[in-house]
Amino acid sequence: MSSTAQPTAPTEVVKRPGRWLALAVLVLAVLLVAVDATVLGLATPYISEDLDPTGNQLLWIGDVYSFVIAGLLVSMGSLGDRIGRKRILLIGATAFGAVSVLNAYATTPEMMIVARALLGVAGATLMPATLALIRNLFHDPRERSLAIGIWGATASAGTAIGPVMGGFLLEHFWWGSVFLINLPVMAVLVLVGAKLLPESRNPHPGPWDMASVLLSLVGMIAVVYAIKEAASHGFAWATVGAAVLGLGALYAFVRRQFALPSPLLDMRLFRNRGFSGAVLADLLTIFGLSGLVFFLSQFFQLVQGRRPLEAGLAELPAAVGAVAAGLIAGWAARRFSVRAVVSGGLGAVGLGLGTLTFMGQSTGYPILGAALLIVGIGAGFAFTVTADVILGSVPKEQAGSASAVSETAYELGAALGIALLGSIVTGVYRGFAAPPGTPEAAHESLGGAVESAGHLPPESAQQLLDAARQSFVDGLTTAAGIGSAVLLAAAVAAWFLLRGQRLETTETAPAPDAGAEAEADADAGSEAGSGAGKKAVPVNGS
Repeated sequence: MSSTAQPTAPTEVVKRPGRWLALAVLVLAVLLVAVDATVLGLATPYISEDLDPTGNQLLWIGDVYSFVIAGLLVSMGSLGDRIGRKRILLIGATAFGAVSVLNAYATTPEMMIVARALLGVAGATLMPATLALIRNLFHDPRERSLAIGIWGATASAGTAIGPVMGGFLLEHFWWGSVFLINLPVMAVLVLVGAKLLPESRNPHPGPWDMASVLLSLVGMIAVVYAIKEAASHGFAWATVGAAVLGLGALYAFVRRQFALPSPLLDMRLFRNRGFSGAVLADLLTIFGLSGLVFFLSQFFQLVQGRRPLEAGLAELPAAVGAVAAGLIAGWAARRFSVRAVVSGGLGAVGLGLGTLTFMGQSTGYPILGAALLIVGIGAGFAFTVTADVILGSVPKEQAGSASAVSETAYELGAALGIALLGSIVTGVYRGFAAPPGTPEAAHESLGGAVESAGHLPPESAQQLLDAARQSFVDGLTTAAGIGSAVLLAAAVAAWFLLRGQRLETTETAPAPDAGAEAEADADAGSEAGSGAGKKAVPVNGS
């Protein structure tokens, strides 16, 4: 399919007053979630030392947040259709700030995992509304591409701001302070968003199907848990059982969506080749970027001995590259082609990861910084264009479902990047030979080895640290090689799946009843200019 635009005459695009200020509020929500997802990498060694989690618990602390978000995005998007996207955004921001306090003061690994899961529930209420509101705020396709570029660049900026701010806080305060940085951002979002954001909801949403909510949540978490456990410990019966449970729940979810008159997610969207290809590329782009950033944080601190702030600054090239590429991605896709930009971006991420297969404990920063920059540029191009394609591949009335799928791919990619690549790192790491008398915790994580070394004689402590650090690097290079192969294969697949795909250049004329639906979609307090040319979203999502 070369374009999703219908052969109807273009109509004059009505530009909503205040749309750029409203966008600024929306990207605050993205920034809030992105900062929290990335800041944890720097805090991991401190959490490991203070709470003494096992290797598996440490991975769950890292990825349960993204797992829960991925499992609930579609459901929370559907809830936003019913109570209003602005309302759920503001409720979610308030809850996000409150639960951040619980994360900051967690006293056990189990409490930390539960707190991270609750933070994921709050995060799932924030994310689905952003892209759907952008779709309705910006009717001009070129403006919308720029808005999506700013949206994606802000998410990338969060990956830069999180480690740098987190590094500063970790050098001056305890690790819980990295979660408390959410509070001022949340306060600004709620106070300003209440004034600037227009309300938008589906006037005829249908019932909120709780069975679908449970099926999607159980299916997503069980499948990713099974993948993580299989990578770490092989195919035990519990792992196989979790996989069967998860796949069964997701199959039942899909069947139920086809049967429901008002599904949480319209599965027919995936019949569009461009839509499916963009979702796959979206997921794998974030898969490569998030896994790399998460484990390089530990490498910079625990292997090369950098301070937290220095480690955060060392990862800046990835975010700088992603921000710069995201802002020009829409122009590049129109100037060349969608598949060239997306495939090139995926290929760049794959090549950047491939470079890291040659790294060692003493690898110089110029090489690591260059690899991070390449990965960031590739991710910025691919992620921004795929988000634009996902929104443009469906009619405007299905923008809610499309944005929910895009956000789910993003969060699932982040979760899988940490889970799969992290499980490979952990599996390789555990094989090192430790000196006699080494506590078992040293084999659970590199942070555990550093902590254990403090209780051993100097000679044994140095032997332990040398063996553990080399084993961690071996695991990191193995994971980078596998990730590189996956991303390069995805680049080839995207070249074919996105064949003939184009970004919109003009807004097509609305259906005859679009104006009436637009008025129904707007809240009574919305400004008069917001409804022109807009449709209500009859399919649930965000």
